[in-house]
Amino acid sequence: MKKLIIAGLSLCAAQFSFAAANPLSVHVLNLETGLPSSNVEVTLEEQIKGKWVQISQSKTNENGRITALYPENKNFHQGLYKVTFKTGDWFKTQKQDTFFPEIPVIFEVKGTVPHYHIPLLLSPYGYSTYRGN
Repeated sequence: MKKLIIAGLSLCAAQFSFAAANPLSVHVLNLETGLPSSNVEVTLEEQIKGKWVQISQSKTNENGRITALYPENKNFHQGLYKVTFKTGDWFKTQKQDTFFPEIPVIFEVKGTVPHYHIPLLLSPYGYSTYRGN
């Protein structure tokens, strides 16, 4: 039992250190309720030779977060990236209409900071985003 607990703690620590080391995270908050938005599908694309290429996809956790959106096996480098929040699908699960079925956020990585965080403040008919930390 003791070995099982130690193994579990080691696994949690490894996942936490990867999440802290991952260069990209997102967070979705519902402005209407003031609560995190869980199970929002989010895709990450990189612009390569003028075309968007999907490199990652995940869903927000119970806290409305994806702590490690950038693929573990890929080097993070300068360039244009696009995070797309699939809000239409999420609002359908909430039995609400929305004006924004998807919210794309295009941003440029210049290599000046080691981590980028993109929060999305969401309501059915409006949204706001910014570069967080």
